[in-house]
Amino acid sequence: MNDTRLYHNPRCSKSRGALELLREHGIEPVVVPYLEAPPSAAELRDLLKLLGVPARALLRTGEDEYAALGLEDESLAESALIDAMVAHPRLIERPILVHGGRAVIGRPPERVLELLD
Repeated sequence: MNDTRLYHNPRCSKSRGALELLREHGIEPVVVPYLEAPPSAAELRDLLKLLGVPARALLRTGEDEYAALGLEDESLAESALIDAMVAHPRLIERPILVHGGRAVIGRPPERVLELLD
């Protein structure tokens, strides 16, 4: 079973770069088109644990939804931020590589190589 997953947006140059780097290193991840099939709240919580970051660190603050939903409000609970990402997956930072029981945000794309040791 392939436990290597790349949460991928094919329109994002960083995401495409990360996928290309993985393939250059002989890794063919399961590509998760998260905009078409958003992760559930439970999946996002699992990703956050693997990443070792709070939900706020996974938010794309430049997206229109970020401002429209008032997500800059620092008093919002983790659950509210996770619910917003489930409902509006464009808010999720990308790409995210899960490999070997660990995860990393591929910004810059070369960061995905950190998990290939």
